[in-house]
Amino acid sequence: MIKKINFQSVPVTDQARALEFYTKQLGFSVFTDQRMGDMRWIELKVANAETKLVLHLTPGHVPDENSPGVAFSADDVEKTYAELRERGVEFIQPPKKEPWGEYAIFLDSEGNRCLFAKG
Repeated sequence: MIKKINFQSVPVTDQARALEFYTKQLGFSVFTDQRMGDMRWIELKVANAETKLVLHLTPGHVPDENSPGVAFSADDVEKTYAELRERGVEFIQPPKKEPWGEYAIFLDSEGNRCLFAKG
């Protein structure tokens, strides 16, 4: 039986730029960064999470403008929002409360929409 999600791929057009964004601005750590033939495989680890994030090179990628590609969880949405803004993360939706919970949406270095909510 399937027991967990091992990784989620994020399409990027510049792996070096995305790696810097996800490690320096979001604080993720490198789980693996290696060559696989002509391809570079970069997996990132989020503290205390089992699922990893893969920065998948996708030439010509156009980010979806309507929905987030990745949803993260945070203990405190307001605090996380403030910390990430201090690190230069660009938000398109500051913290907002809805009947289902509180969330914020930011853009990664490649223009992908990412969401985090309390959880």
